[in-house]
Amino acid sequence: MEAMAPDAPAPQHVPTPLRTPKLGPSLGRSRRLGARSHHLEEHAGGRSAWLRAGVLGANDGLLSTASLLVGVAAASADRSMLLATGAAALVAGAGSMAIGEYSSVSSQRDAERADLATEAEELRSTPRAELAELTGIYQRRGLAPDLAHAVAEALSAHDALSAHARDELGIDPEELARPLEASVVSAGSFSIGSLIPIIVVLVAGATVRVPAVVVAALVGLAGLGAAGARLGGAPLLRPALRVLVGGAVAMAIAWGVGQAFNVSVA
Repeated sequence: MEAMAPDAPAPQHVPTPLRTPKLGPSLGRSRRLGARSHHLEEHAGGRSAWLRAGVLGANDGLLSTASLLVGVAAASADRSMLLATGAAALVAGAGSMAIGEYSSVSSQRDAERADLATEAEELRSTPRAELAELTGIYQRRGLAPDLAHAVAEALSAHDALSAHARDELGIDPEELARPLEASVVSAGSFSIGSLIPIIVVLVAGATVRVPAVVVAALVGLAGLGAAGARLGGAPLLRPALRVLVGGAVAMAIAWGVGQAFNVSVA
């Protein structure tokens, strides 16, 4: 009898590993960017006040100094007179901006502190009425009465003054107005804006001095208008055009006034 050959082992089925389908380059990139943009999301309302003060100060310095130089140049002033005028405008304007901004923001901070002190006294004297007031605020925002009351109680137990300050007064106790910061930023940005037309007067020849100042001022104003719009999260074109047209009108008026007093200055 022939010996029977041992049975050959049956072939084993190896399962094919699951493969994650590759994302196309555009889809994969969009998902990555989407995830990244979600985590880097910023809101325009969170912009710091010093950014606003900086843009406004630079805009004021550029436009006021350029208009003054254009008006004086129209009265046939020479370069030394224009430089003296520009320097005086820079110093006077920066000082005015610093003092005005400090006074204004100090008044705002004083009002905020007074409101917080009043609210703190009301919380001490009439806590139940204040709790009912906070509950009513949340109800008007869309919460059911029971939920609004529970939220008001929880927030009041944690920090009643902060809850009332934010939701009733619209004040963040941790972010009160900062007058010194605002005044320094306003004065510094005004000075930077004023330097642009002064530098143009310093380097431009007599025949092109006024057109060069006007062009530099208009370009700077358009850029500042766009920068302010970007900080506020608004479209760039309309704010840039608005400040551009306003600046052109202001310099045209200054030129006309200078022409009316067209006298030769030695």
